[in-house]
Amino acid sequence: MQHQADRESEVMRWTYGLVPVVAGADKFTNLLTDWEQYLSPTARRALPVSPRTFMRAVGVIEIAAGALVLNRKTAPVGAYVVGGWLGAIALNLIANRSFDVAVRDIVMSIGAVTLARRLQRATREVIQRREMQPPVQDRTRAAPGPTPGAPI
Repeated sequence: MQHQADRESEVMRWTYGLVPVVAGADKFTNLLTDWEQYLSPTARRALPVSPRTFMRAVGVIEIAAGALVLNRKTAPVGAYVVGGWLGAIALNLIANRSFDVAVRDIVMSIGAVTLARRLQRATREVIQRREMQPPVQDRTRAAPGPTPGAPI
């Protein structure tokens, strides 16, 4: 059962790692879509830079968040970052009245946070198992000899 849960977590980790990297890289090329169309008018007015520049900055953040998830050591933190990031994107989409896409981002956000919690729980379980195991004896030292003065 544990092995199956590990595999499922790995699939989720790769999904929540690669999708932000691909979407982030696409912010520079717009091959998948014109990302600027998803910026709400309110967000556009509030930007201190052009929408194009802003989307490129978004791309850098997405790539970094995906990289955090792909790294086993930082995966739980990265999954929380991706979850929060997707939640923020969903709020912008709601403001832009793109409810269909917003719902998808909300669902993905929930999945990313679930992954983060799952990875944290797995880490705690590994630590607990290690603490419960008896310490490994150092086999490099010689066996103790007879105690001086003890009968043989």
